[in-house]
Amino acid sequence: MSRNNKSFYMYFVIIIGLLLFTVWIGTIRVQDSGYTRGEFVRQLENNEVAIVKVCPGKNTAAGSLEITLKNGEERILNVTDVAEAEALARSYNLDPEVESVPEESWFLNSVFPILIVVVVCVFFFVMMNAQNAGANGGSSKMMNFGRSRARLTMGGENKIKLDGVAGLKEEKEELEEIVEFLKEPGKFTKVGARIPKGVLLEGAPGTGKTLLAKAIAGEANVPFFSISGSDFVEMFVGVGASRVRDMFAEAKRHAPCIIFIDEIDAVARRRGTGMGGGHDEREQTLNQLLVEMDGFGINEGIIVMAATNRVDILDPAILRPGRFDRKITVAAPDVRGREDILKVHAQNKPLGDDVDLSQIAQTTAGFTGADLENLLNEAAINAAMDKRVFVRQDDIKRAFVKVGIGGEKKSRIISDKEKRITAYHEAGHAILFHVLPDVGPVYTVSIIPTGIGAAGYTMPLPEKDEMFLTKGKMLEDIMVSLGGRIAEEIIFDDITTGASSDIKKATQVARRMVTRYGMSENIGVINYDDDDDEVFIGRDLAHAKNHSEVISGEIDREVKAIIDDCYKKAKAIILEQEDVLHRCAELLLKKEKINRAEFEELFDSEYSQPEEPVSKS
Repeated sequence: MSRNNKSFYMYFVIIIGLLLFTVWIGTIRVQDSGYTRGEFVRQLENNEVAIVKVCPGKNTAAGSLEITLKNGEERILNVTDVAEAEALARSYNLDPEVESVPEESWFLNSVFPILIVVVVCVFFFVMMNAQNAGANGGSSKMMNFGRSRARLTMGGENKIKLDGVAGLKEEKEELEEIVEFLKEPGKFTKVGARIPKGVLLEGAPGTGKTLLAKAIAGEANVPFFSISGSDFVEMFVGVGASRVRDMFAEAKRHAPCIIFIDEIDAVARRRGTGMGGGHDEREQTLNQLLVEMDGFGINEGIIVMAATNRVDILDPAILRPGRFDRKITVAAPDVRGREDILKVHAQNKPLGDDVDLSQIAQTTAGFTGADLENLLNEAAINAAMDKRVFVRQDDIKRAFVKVGIGGEKKSRIISDKEKRITAYHEAGHAILFHVLPDVGPVYTVSIIPTGIGAAGYTMPLPEKDEMFLTKGKMLEDIMVSLGGRIAEEIIFDDITTGASSDIKKATQVARRMVTRYGMSENIGVINYDDDDDEVFIGRDLAHAKNHSEVISGEIDREVKAIIDDCYKKAKAIILEQEDVLHRCAELLLKKEKINRAEFEELFDSEYSQPEEPVSKS
């Protein structure tokens, strides 16, 4: 039952109750007691009646007799003629007491009718409001549509400090002056300095942009308004701009303060692009945001911080000085930063004596702060599932595979033929990882199917952080990707579809080398890559390529030449290490998974050959 129906029934019951109460009040003196005239006459004849009180009715001959018997019993007799009943009592030598005619009740005659009218009016007024609210879809809430949805956190409520943010040393140093300005603004204004009005945090997902903004507000002990870029945009035109105005008006009342807009690319994309027109709701919201950040109004003491991982699609107007004066890149942490982050997330997790956070930091190159937190959380889950109260190094290794590759599907039934194909496929990848100098070394080789749909996996172990890629490194990556297909061709004289993702990856790397990085001698040092421009849906409908069809054909030929050359070199290496290929496949078929030490032992010249070597058929 809806709330409106419940209210209707409640008021209806109240009105009916009042009416019944009124009727009861009016009839309480004339209720039928079951006492008859014949019984009264008999009691008079037997001299059983002691007192008779006559109660005349109002504007009528009828009334009632209140009779008290000698035994103390009291009775009431309703009569149609009070005078005749009084004469009857006197005929038996009784002197009845006659009450005066009752006066009209001022409450029942004046107040009660007005009260009934008021109750009925209130009832219908409430019901009409409920009906209107239901018909209009909650029109009473429409006035709040333009209000800001930013969540306010006062200075004392924010417990996150800069000390609790690990792995972002340089980023924190760049933001320290903002904290100083919020604490002591006079120190800057004395020398005519203007603190940046806006700070844009850009970086890959999970690097800690939002956490860094919270830490700045907590360190400065100032109010912190947080909102997502998507909270501004609604289907109703003008709502987003209204919310921007309301948010800055609220921030002015709490200045000095920080406004943090997470995922600002949802509302600040470049104008005049895509399938939509130039005056849609999103662009009106952006226009209002531009005015509030740096327009005719003055927003003293308000610092706008925003986070995005797509700074390339933001409108140039919002990136200019005076709005976002400072742009800070929050990159993935280096090995020292990863170790600090692991220590922070390991504080509430009991670790075993064999856990080496330094070694974990070295083997997690490319991991962000969110990835490292997830890694330790998965390790803790593994420990809990094994009914242990502490985390071991083996738990972290299992979590590393689960996070990087996916959960292993050991229960999946695979034929012996497919296992052999997978074993040689993964052995081909692993050999190239080990032999080529700029990739690897191998961390784990497995023929157990994973949650991502792969029949097996070969996981390398990066031992150092790389700021940029070299041409040699990219060529070796292509060779490693082709290693599985090459091993299938050498051993089985046939190929499968299992290398489809490897071929796709190798092609992408080769095309980027030609079109983006200028690593082709025939094409030259020219950028023909236009993928970065395709960031809006439908933009390619009227977007011409930035090169001719002749160049497109030349690019395709150059990509094919790179792939063919890498394929040839990789095949030569695997043929040279064919004995290791057989050893590795045989060991994988026996154990299903081998680690780095077991794999590197296969390259030892004194390695014992299997009793039954695997044939090539």
